Amino acid sequence: MAEQSLPHSLPTIQYAVEPDLTADAFIDVLERSGLAERRPVGDRPRVEAMLRNAGLIVTARADGALVGVARSVTDFVYCCYLSDLAVDRALQGRGIGKELMRRTRDAMGEGTMCLLLSAPKAVTFYEQAGMKRHEQAFLFTDLD
Repeated sequence: MAEQSLPHSLPTIQYAVEPDLTADAFIDVLERSGLAERRPVGDRPRVEAMLRNAGLIVTARADGALVGVARSVTDFVYCCYLSDLAVDRALQGRGIGKELMRRTRDAMGEGTMCLLLSAPKAVTFYEQAGMKRHEQAFLFTDLD
C-alpha cells in the first residue's frame, strides 16, 4: 500500500460508522498506525473475516482519507470488546483515538461493559486517557 500524505495543519475529522470498510483501507490505516505489526495484515481472507464479523466499525476520516478506525466485537447490550484502535502516526496525539473510543462507547446500550487489551506500546495512551486497568482479566488463548 502506498502511504497517503496528510496535510501539516490539523484537518477536520469526520467520524462515521462504516460497516462496509474495505480490507484495503483497513490494512492501510493499520500500517500507517503501527498496529500492523500485531495484526495478520498479510492474510487478506482473515482480515476480510475480521471486518465482516465485527459488530461495530467506527472510522475517522480527514478530507476523505481514512486516518483512524475502531473495530469492535459486541452484542451491544452486555459487552463490547474494542479489538483494534488505530490512528495514523501523523495524527496521533490529537484526540482522534479517544474520540473513536467515545463514539464506540456511545453506540452501545446503557450499562454495556466496554473493554480492550492494550498493545504494550499503547499502555501510556490508555492511562493518560483516564482508563482504569482491570486486575481480573485473563487470556485463555493457549489453554490446554
